[in-house]
Amino acid sequence: MPDSSKNKKLPTIYDIAEEAGVSYSTVSRTLSGFEFVKDSTREKVLAAVKKLGYVPNQQARSLAGGVSNLIGILVPGLTDDYVIQILHGIDSAVTESNYNVILYTTNRRQGKEATYAATIINGAADGLLLVAPIKVELYLDALREQNFPYVMIDQVDLEQRSTVVSADNHKGAYKATQYLIELGHRQIGFLTGLMQLNVAIERLEGYKAALADHKIPFRDEYIAQGDFRMQIGYQGTQELLALEHPPTAIFASNDVSALGAIDAIREHGLRVPDDISVIGFDDIPAAAVMYPKLTTVRQPLIQMGREAVLELLARLKNPDHEVRQITLATQLVIRDSCAAPCK
Repeated sequence: MPDSSKNKKLPTIYDIAEEAGVSYSTVSRTLSGFEFVKDSTREKVLAAVKKLGYVPNQQARSLAGGVSNLIGILVPGLTDDYVIQILHGIDSAVTESNYNVILYTTNRRQGKEATYAATIINGAADGLLLVAPIKVELYLDALREQNFPYVMIDQVDLEQRSTVVSADNHKGAYKATQYLIELGHRQIGFLTGLMQLNVAIERLEGYKAALADHKIPFRDEYIAQGDFRMQIGYQGTQELLALEHPPTAIFASNDVSALGAIDAIREHGLRVPDDISVIGFDDIPAAAVMYPKLTTVRQPLIQMGREAVLELLARLKNPDHEVRQITLATQLVIRDSCAAPCK
């Protein structure tokens, strides 16, 4: 008898449009990650995709339910050395396997994470690596319902039902703050990261814990809201320097923000570290070659990428592979951007 599954007509984008009650162009914009689509419309399209089993990827469609030997990677962008270092680790581990990668960049745009995740779930790849995602609540249930293999990097699943690879952000931030305190600083400003990410929350909590343990009052005015970008780090530092009693040191939640902080400090005619100390987090390559060389907290970004791939490969081989929370150690790297406060 002929295999009926081979003769079954696969759903098209027009079928999705009919099922969702929207136009073809709306489905196209939604599935391509277009930002300006109403949330209600996006939800209807994604529901139709799931119901009909639509597979956007042509290669996956031709396999008709087989494997693609592709691993999808969802990243916020490609302009940050943080992401590039993680990708180096991913690439080195994937190269040793029989898999290739397909890369999706969200640029932190609303809806893109969920849309790309739906694309991958519906056949674009066999597994998924999520690098610092911020909208996981929109699609984690779908991943789990289909038992789709995935690993998160530098984010948290509060229900602890996902494999997560991250660094010890709390301890790293604690050690960085403690180092500034040991130098004699008591007025320590803090540039936050994107607070939708657990890593940013952990770094702020590590900073607070170090202050508390050394009997230094926490001051709200010393917290500048950031999002891990240089320009926002620059703006936050401008706010800190405008205070009546500005901080004598600034702890930036990542090295990119620290670069913005140093630019703002120099614009004020101040010197790093003579007038104000700056410390970062990540230890991206630029930290060791800038002037002054940046004191920072090193997290093993390349290793994080490798570990995530190994966990994903294990889950691809065995769908019942245990869920793990892997936390790698951080290290304080002392260079030239911190000194005792001015008398």
